[in-house]
Amino acid sequence: RIFEPFFTTKGEGEGTGMGLSVVHGIVKSYGGTIKAYSEPGKGSTFNVFFPVIERVVEPEAREEKPIPKGTEHILFVDDEHSLVNINKQILESLEYEVTIRTSSVEALELFKTKPGRFDLVITDMTMPKMTGDVFAQKLMAVRQDIPVIICTGFSARIDEEKAETMGIKAFVSKPILKRDIAETIRKVLDKRPGNSTT
Repeated sequence: RIFEPFFTTKGEGEGTGMGLSVVHGIVKSYGGTIKAYSEPGKGSTFNVFFPVIERVVEPEAREEKPIPKGTEHILFVDDEHSLVNINKQILESLEYEVTIRTSSVEALELFKTKPGRFDLVITDMTMPKMTGDVFAQKLMAVRQDIPVIICTGFSARIDEEKAETMGIKAFVSKPILKRDIAETIRKVLDKRPGNSTT
């Protein structure tokens, strides 16, 4: 059951248990499997297996557009520590300044101290104590024009129409892919009033 979304061995309020579910989804999409070995008091080991494939001659790749970058300051919020650190590295590789928090409550308090400090907030949807949509509403109550992007895996709580009504600028599906998040960020930030970036 450890690979089921939202199943967790953590105590109440300590996390939502999405990490292993996301990993399992990625491995399964490549035809792989995960085996878990756990010993009480000592810890757990996870072995990941992928199928061997024949090497094929790749067709000549089409030239892709460069991944867009920026220098704005982003507040990134997710209760899964490992995902926060991975996504911080992704965003920093795109040259953004990044501040991270693993609690939406703490992130809101930080935002309230200097609401003009951030150009964009990226938040997970499913978090303990305060979900992403509620967090977004509270951010916009402090500063109406703050752009918010919500990351979501499994959620029937919010749809695109409801999000647009609330002022949320975009959705990104988990697991986050570098090109997807890079293009979404620029799409959102470049639409801000007074921004002439193309």
